[in-house]
Amino acid sequence: MKPIKKIDEQKTADGLLQLFKRGDSEYIIKLDNQILMNSHLSLTEQVLAVEACNIIKSIKSPKVMVSGLGMGYTLKAALENLPENAEVTVVELNPVISKWCREYLSEINNSALNDSRVTLIDGDAKETILIASTSKSMAFDAIILDMYEGTTEANRDPFHPFYGLDALKTTRDALAKKGVLSVWTEGEDRGFESRLARAGFKVRVNNSGKGGPRHFVYLGIK
Repeated sequence: MKPIKKIDEQKTADGLLQLFKRGDSEYIIKLDNQILMNSHLSLTEQVLAVEACNIIKSIKSPKVMVSGLGMGYTLKAALENLPENAEVTVVELNPVISKWCREYLSEINNSALNDSRVTLIDGDAKETILIASTSKSMAFDAIILDMYEGTTEANRDPFHPFYGLDALKTTRDALAKKGVLSVWTEGEDRGFESRLARAGFKVRVNNSGKGGPRHFVYLGIK
């Protein structure tokens, strides 16, 4: 097995975030003892962005929101599939993640944060969505959510800040006409599908997977 070394760590409100590198090219981010991300398992991140960008490809100057940043794979894929005049707002709650993406992970995300189309906000994605929901001029053509966990927790928490019914209605209001919400989850989630539909979205599903077919990408189209 290739040697693994800790590169950096940062205490957060959720626990201890740690960045590791194994061998020459594999990066791992942990929260306490839970593996959140592995750079060798990035298929879902790419599908999240590519599917959303395909839906809005006819828009000449698209406005896209990406949150969270993770290792930058979702942002990288979005930039590769958006025109040069696109505007991409990246919202990341933990500044240390942004720091790692710039300092250590740029080799795998193609220095995505340095792209001239990108604006980085260190803050809470739900606040950005709420603000966009109040003004048509601030609405996004695509909102791509790559959170640490999928949608299933909202089946037990109707007030979930991203995947509860009220939150989904707010997100729909934050989208421009024919805009799209793209999210991943651990497996088929009929409860989430139902909430998307009740919030007024047309629902599409892709199960290309995050290193395996059990991961689903849900697309809600306004």
